[in-house]
Amino acid sequence: MQPNQPSQVFLIDDNKQPLNPITPKQARNLLDKGKAAVFRQFPFTLILKRAIDNPTIYPLTLKIDPGARFTGIALLTGNTVIWVAQIEHRGQKIKDSLEHRSQMRRGRRSRKTRYRAARFDNRKRLKGWLPPSLMHRVQTVETWVKRLMRYCPVTEIWIEKVKFDMALMQNPDISGVEYQQGTLQGYTVREYLLEKWGRECTYCGEKDVPLQVEHIEPKSKGGSNRPSNLCNRCLKCNQKKGNKPVEEFLKRKPALLKKIKSQAKKPLKDAAAVNSTRNKIVEVLSKLLPTKTATGAETKMNRVRLGLPKEHHIDAACVGEVENLTFYTTQPLAIKCTGQGNRQYIIPNKYGFARSYRPQVKTIKGFKTGDIVKAVVTTGKKAGTYIGRVAVRSRGSFNISTQTGTVTDISYKNCKKIQSCDGYSYSF
Repeated sequence: MQPNQPSQVFLIDDNKQPLNPITPKQARNLLDKGKAAVFRQFPFTLILKRAIDNPTIYPLTLKIDPGARFTGIALLTGNTVIWVAQIEHRGQKIKDSLEHRSQMRRGRRSRKTRYRAARFDNRKRLKGWLPPSLMHRVQTVETWVKRLMRYCPVTEIWIEKVKFDMALMQNPDISGVEYQQGTLQGYTVREYLLEKWGRECTYCGEKDVPLQVEHIEPKSKGGSNRPSNLCNRCLKCNQKKGNKPVEEFLKRKPALLKKIKSQAKKPLKDAAAVNSTRNKIVEVLSKLLPTKTATGAETKMNRVRLGLPKEHHIDAACVGEVENLTFYTTQPLAIKCTGQGNRQYIIPNKYGFARSYRPQVKTIKGFKTGDIVKAVVTTGKKAGTYIGRVAVRSRGSFNISTQTGTVTDISYKNCKKIQSCDGYSYSF
C-alpha cells in the first residue's frame, strides 16, 4: 500500500468519450505538451484536444459500501484499486430542517388565528416512498455513479447489501436453525455491536484491544441472546464480571450503569437507515449497469483476511469476490454534501414570523456560493494563494474555505473560478 500516492487521473477525448484512466505522470506530460486541458478539478479529469477512434478500453469495476453517514467508493481494474472516494451525507441536516419547518407551521396553525385545516389528510404517498433524508442518500449515490460513468469506462457495479448467506451457497440442503449457523454466524451481530457501542469496551472504555460479546444480564441469571442484552467487553472486564448481574458489578458506578442500560435498549439509527435504503439503491443502480450484491459480513471477512484497516473506501474495495488487492492509492477524495443553497425566502424569528428576507440575487460579481475558486493575493497581511469553496457577499469581499481553514474578506478581483458549484465540497 502507498498511502501518499495520488489517484489515477480520469481522461476523456474531444467527443467526451471516456478513456482509460492514466497515471499522474502521464497526465503531467499531456498538459506540458499541450495535448490536453483540465476538464474538471474534482474529480480531476483531463480532456484531450482530439478525438480517439476505436480506443482500446479495459473495463473497470465500481464498488460501493453504502452507509448512513458515509459511503465508500472504489474503482478497480482487476485486483488493483486505482481511485477511491468517501461521500459524507447530509441526511440528518435535511431531517432537522424539515422538522424545523413543520414546527413553525404547526405553531402558526395552533395560535389564536383564523383556523386552517391540516393538509396531511389530503396527501397520499406513492409506493416505495422514502423520507427525504433517506432518499437523499439514494440520489447521492446515483449521482456519483452516473458521474463516474461519464469519466471512465465502468462496466459493472458491486454493492454491499445483506441479501444472502454463505452457508446456503456452501450447502444447498441446509435448513432450520442450521441455516443461520454457517460460515458467517456471529459476524453480523458482532459488527452491529461494534457500531452500537463505539468499538470499545462497554465497561472500561478500552480501545484497540480484542473485544468479546458480553451478556449484560448473564444467561445463568435468565438473560437472553437478544442484541439488546449484548455489548462488548475486553478480557480483563470479562474475568472481573464473570456471571455477576450488571447492577452488582457496577454498583459503585451508578452513572455508567445508567448509561449502559439506556444504550442497551437504544436502536442503532444508522443501521436502520441503511436497512431502509439498501433495496432502493440496488434498484436504482441496476437500471444503469449490471449490479451485483454482497453481504456486509463478507466484506468484513475479506478486510480481516487481507489485514486492511477499517476505512469506508477500503471496505468498498473489499466488497464482493476478492482474492487479493493491490492499492495504487489509498488517498480518498473526501466529498461532503452541502446542497445547492437555501430556497427559503423568508427568515423567521423564534415565533415563526418574518424577521428578514434572503436576497434574490445569488450570483455576485460572477461568483456563486459553493464555487471552487483560486485566489491569488499579492499584497497585505493575507498575501498568498488560496484554493477552496467560496461564500459570496454582496459587497464583493468573499470568504474562502480551504483545507487549512477559512480565509475572510478576499476581494472578488483576486479570485478565479476553477469549478462551478455542484452541491459538494471537496478535500483530501
